[in-house]
Amino acid sequence: MIPQQWTPPCGSQCNQKYAALTQIPWRVFCKKGCNSDEETWEECLENCDQTCYKDPVLKDRQWSAYIDRSPGAASYSEECFHACVAGCGFKFDIHPEKVDQVHPSRPTKPPPPDKPPVEKPPLLTSGPNQPNSPAEDIPSTSA
Repeated sequence: MIPQQWTPPCGSQCNQKYAALTQIPWRVFCKKGCNSDEETWEECLENCDQTCYKDPVLKDRQWSAYIDRSPGAASYSEECFHACVAGCGFKFDIHPEKVDQVHPSRPTKPPPPDKPPVEKPPLLTSGPNQPNSPAEDIPSTSA
């Protein structure tokens, strides 16, 4: 048996798509899509949505979303979702163009608001007797 035959074809496709070391987490989620128990493409997509996005574990307890085992940050959740959908696409022989067009059913978070401008510290003056000190803190006469 040669190494390519050790994994099912779907898993091998995930290995090829996410071959780089930096893509190992996404390979795992791709294989979750491949190995899901769902019987239809739509059910597999729902499974990816549940796997990759945090929901409260306990109803009416928003804090319990932190117990969930999804990847975390919004960008990670989106990457996870696309990797999982790729696995579903491999499993159900869906054309790659259709797979690339799938978006999560979750609303995307709005971009963070613009930060207010930061106030600059007072200008520093330097002279022979006053190295880098604020101008208004030093009197013009010495004691």
